[in-house]
Amino acid sequence: MRLLMACAAFPPNLPGGAQTSSFMLAKMLQGQGIDVTVVNVGDRNELDEVQGIPVRRIKSPNIYWDYLKRRPDWKKPVWHLLENGNPFALSAMRRQIAEVKPDMLMTVSIENINVASWAAAKLAGLPVAHTAFNSFLMCWNSVMQKNSENCTRQCGSCKATSLGKKFLTRYVDGVVGESQDVLNRHMAEGYFSNAIMKRIPAALPRLFAETPRPFPTDRPFRVGFLGLHSHFKGVSYLGDAAAMMPADANVEFHIAGEGAERDNYGEEVRRRFPADRTTFYGWVKADEYLREIDVLVYPSIGREAFGRASIEAFAHAVPVISTSIGGVAENIADGVNGFHVPPADAGSIREAILRLAGSPTTYERLSRGALTSAHSYLPEHLGTEFKTFLGAVMARHGHREQLARKFQTR
Repeated sequence: MRLLMACAAFPPNLPGGAQTSSFMLAKMLQGQGIDVTVVNVGDRNELDEVQGIPVRRIKSPNIYWDYLKRRPDWKKPVWHLLENGNPFALSAMRRQIAEVKPDMLMTVSIENINVASWAAAKLAGLPVAHTAFNSFLMCWNSVMQKNSENCTRQCGSCKATSLGKKFLTRYVDGVVGESQDVLNRHMAEGYFSNAIMKRIPAALPRLFAETPRPFPTDRPFRVGFLGLHSHFKGVSYLGDAAAMMPADANVEFHIAGEGAERDNYGEEVRRRFPADRTTFYGWVKADEYLREIDVLVYPSIGREAFGRASIEAFAHAVPVISTSIGGVAENIADGVNGFHVPPADAGSIREAILRLAGSPTTYERLSRGALTSAHSYLPEHLGTEFKTFLGAVMARHGHREQLARKFQTR
């Protein structure tokens, strides 16, 4: 199978879990014998290669592509309008399809590469698969929150500003969600009416730990956070929990990642943590960072589509404290490989940290559970599952095309 994989984020563009998951997916499918070519947006047109994967960078068909940077206020609504069906993206993707000549188009998220890619594939008679990393198709800010409150359903303004995106989902034959939660949200709003759906989580490259981690006895207990410093990620509540720690608690906080350039939230986050027991690292290599901490906290107050850092922690035998909502909660078995806490509850985060930091037996049991859980995310298992799903999408598309031809000849 020759697959054209269109990605919203791919290394080195847009740091974070999305680009890592896209890269891992491409490598995993390549390992299954699929001929993968990636198309991704950037500042200019160029041919690239990332660790053996051919990458075709195209200049963004929208008015900008890096949405982590600050932009003039007038550009944001224009960007969102074009994301509902961009004729420039349609032309660009038709050219890519003509040059690559794939058997299938697969989109991994859809920002910037645009929902018009599905129409381009439809015009070329190609089957289409999509992998959902977030709620961008249903919500202009991708996180389904309004006034810092989680939306249970799509609000009226998001419905009105997502009409084109919803309409074009009819051209998608199969959808993979990294969590069942993100699939359920799309189904509830009537998206992907012609597609089969399946939950397949993101993959890990390998296990970094061979044995569970021992409880640290010669240094403070290290609590980590890895990700974008944003309100949605809930990192400020971890800061509040840190500030609430007893003076005699032998606990340190090791905070990786940064805030987006477009706002000053990162500075607010830094002020929340006690300076005498907190270290900030900026963006780091996850595998180097995770081997140095004892527990990862994932305090998102929104419904994460997956939460890649949680399974990366498992690969290092690091247990995870996560909030009990969204896709990340599906990765955490409470009391087995970590703990669940309510969202926006600094007190509960504090108690969960102290529970681990104060009990070597509990910590080592959860570390063992984290390492056991990591095995289910390895490529040899998920790659076969993904390849089988893509095969089902192709077969279903071929059957529908055959029926359509029969109908036309009557």
